[in-house]
Amino acid sequence: MKSLIRTRAAFFLAIALVLWGGPGHDARAASLIRDAEVENTIRAYATPLFETAGLNARDVQIYIINDRSINAFVAGGLNMFFNTGFLLKTRSASEIIGVIAHETGHLAGGHIARFSNQINTANKMAMVSTILGVLTAVATGRGDAGIAIARGGQGLAMGNILSYSRGQESSADQAALTLLDRTHQSPAGLYDFLHTMENQEFLTSTNQDPYVRTHPLTRDRLRVIEENLKASPYKDAHPPPEQEESHKRMVAKLFAFIEHPTTVLRKYGANDKSIATRYARAIAYYRVAALDKALPLIDELIAAEPNNPYFHELKGQMLFENGRIAASLAPNQEATRLAPDAPLIRLGLARTQLEMNEPNQTREAIRNLLLVTQGESDYAFAWDQLALAYGRNGQLGLAALAQAEAALRRGHKKDALSHAKRAEKRLDKTSSAWLRLLDIKRTASERDDNR
Repeated sequence: MKSLIRTRAAFFLAIALVLWGGPGHDARAASLIRDAEVENTIRAYATPLFETAGLNARDVQIYIINDRSINAFVAGGLNMFFNTGFLLKTRSASEIIGVIAHETGHLAGGHIARFSNQINTANKMAMVSTILGVLTAVATGRGDAGIAIARGGQGLAMGNILSYSRGQESSADQAALTLLDRTHQSPAGLYDFLHTMENQEFLTSTNQDPYVRTHPLTRDRLRVIEENLKASPYKDAHPPPEQEESHKRMVAKLFAFIEHPTTVLRKYGANDKSIATRYARAIAYYRVAALDKALPLIDELIAAEPNNPYFHELKGQMLFENGRIAASLAPNQEATRLAPDAPLIRLGLARTQLEMNEPNQTREAIRNLLLVTQGESDYAFAWDQLALAYGRNGQLGLAALAQAEAALRRGHKKDALSHAKRAEKRLDKTSSAWLRLLDIKRTASERDDNR
C-alpha cells in the first residue's frame, strides 16, 4: 500500500494532512490516506451508481479518512468521504454500495451544504482541511478544535457541512433505492448498515459515531427501506464474487496497515490460506521489517495472481522501504506496466528511480513524475518529488517551479511566490513553463477574502 499510515516516520509516503482530534480522540484521527487499490475498489462500486444518477464519475473525488469512527459523507462539491472505521465495520461489499448509493442521493439532490464563501479552487487541501476540521468537531464535540483546524485551511467558512435534515436523509434514501433498483442491486446492504447504526441513537452524543449525528436516523426511514427491500425484484441479488473478494482484500489491507501487527496476525491466522489473510499477514510482517516472512508471502500472492498490480506494488514498497532500492525497481516497474493509468503506483516507481541517483534513472523519474502530476495535479508530495528530480538533473528553474506548485497545493502562498521568483530568473520566457509561472504568481498573489 503506497500511501497508508506506517509505523515509522520513513513510511509516510502520501499522507495528505494530519489534524489533531481533541482530547480522548485517537491520535490518528482526521488524516487523509491514499492508496490506489482502496480508492479503485470503492470507485468500482460507485461508478455505476454515479453514472445512473447522471453524474460524471470522473468528477466525483473519493477521499479516505483514517479515523476509527464510523462515518461517510459528501461535502464541498462533488467530494465523497469514507472513514476507515466505516469501511472496516462493513461485512460485505453490499453495505458499502448501499451507503454510496445514499451519499450519491445527496449529490444528485443538491443537498450538500456549501461553504458561505467561494472555495479556493487552486488549493483543494484547504477545502479538505476545513471539512476535516468540522469532522473533528463533530466526532469530539469540540467545536473549538474544529474551528481552529478550519482556520488552518485558509479560513474557509465552516458552515453546516456535515449536517443533513431528516427530510434530506429520507430523500437521499429514496434516491438510493431508485439507483440500486436501476443498477439491479439489492437494498439489503443499505438496510443492514442503517439497522446496525440504529442502536447508536440511544447512546449519549459523546459515545455516538458521527454517522448518527450527521445522518439522523428514524424508525420511519428504516421502515421505508425495509418495505422496499421486501418488494424489490433484486432483494436476493448479491454482489458478484469478485466484488466480495475485493471487499475482503480491502478490509484486510486497511486493517493490516492501521492496527498493530500483533493484532493483525492474531485476527488473520496462519491456518487461513485465503488471499486476504496472506495479504494481511504479509503487510504485518513487513511493518515490523520481518522481510524473511513478508517476502515469501507476497511472492506466493504474485505467483497466484501474476497480473495483480497491487501485489507487485507491495513487494516494491517492502524492498524500497527496507533500503533494497535496486531490488525494488523490477516489482515497481511491473506494477506500473500492469496499471499504467494509476498515478499512485507510478509514483512508487518514480521514487525508486529517483533514489537510485543515476542520471538515466533520474530522467525516467522525471518522465514518470510528469505523468503523476498530470493525473494527481493537487498532490503536493508528487510535486516535491518532481522538484527533487529536476534539481538532480540540473534543471533548477523547473525545480523551483515544481516547488512553487507544491507550496501552492499546501496553501502556502508566500512560499509559492518565493519559489516562483527563483524560477523566474532561470526559465525561458517563451516556454510553457513560463506561462505556468505567471499563473502561479497570479494565484499566490490573490487576496484571500476568507481571512
